[in-house]
Amino acid sequence: MQKTSPIGIFDSGYGGLTVFRSIADRLPDYQYIYLGDNARSPYGDHSFDTIYKYTLECVEWLFAKGCELVILACNTASAKALRTIQQKDLPAKYPGKRVLGVIRPTAEVINQFTSSKTVGVMGTRGTINSQSYLLEINKFFPEIRVYQQSCPMWVPLIENNEHLQSGADFFINEYCRQLMTQSDDIDCVLLACTHYPLLLPKLKKVFPDYINILTQGEIVAVSLVDYLQRHPDIEKKLSRNQEKSFFTSGDPLAFDEHASIFFGEDLKSEKM
Repeated sequence: MQKTSPIGIFDSGYGGLTVFRSIADRLPDYQYIYLGDNARSPYGDHSFDTIYKYTLECVEWLFAKGCELVILACNTASAKALRTIQQKDLPAKYPGKRVLGVIRPTAEVINQFTSSKTVGVMGTRGTINSQSYLLEINKFFPEIRVYQQSCPMWVPLIENNEHLQSGADFFINEYCRQLMTQSDDIDCVLLACTHYPLLLPKLKKVFPDYINILTQGEIVAVSLVDYLQRHPDIEKKLSRNQEKSFFTSGDPLAFDEHASIFFGEDLKSEKM
């Protein structure tokens, strides 16, 4: 009997569900396990060492559940933990397993969305301070200028379901203003946090019409399809039973109440 091997999808909280939704729509036949570390969320203001420790613990939990492939659907974890896990932990302890992030797939295609070669990146303090997007984008496209803006209040507003209320407008408008004052040439704004797509209705009203507002779900999903085609050794290990399981380190009832906003359908989670 073939060993069950789901695709693991990890986020510090709920935001990764927006990426999961796009992946499941693109690859509906596979088995998935989603893990949200809600008890320790948000990750954005934690130190490098703490984020690495938390992320590795969750990745190892997914490995113990049978996952051969884990997607870090979290920009902060991708920025501060992915490289160490890939270079240190996988070769030493899990040579047959793979962990992928969301930063590189986005950086690889960002040139398609800017005519002025000037991009704005909005993310958590941890993601912005890591300089990961600046480095990755310049690696692929050194001609692109990157301006960054941290938005520390956005995740708390979203996770408390206050993001569409009028009280959120100040923080939405202010962070967008701070980004756009950095350069008049910005014509593409990357939402470098998987929570931020929930702000799209308001962001489209704040930014001028000529700004491309780029979310990551579809980009990561298309990249994963390509990855599996290029790595049949990994793909053949993955189970195909169309099952989706959801786990949280926090309160499952609270998770279920909020998660449907991100995933687009009702779901039932379990405690990890």
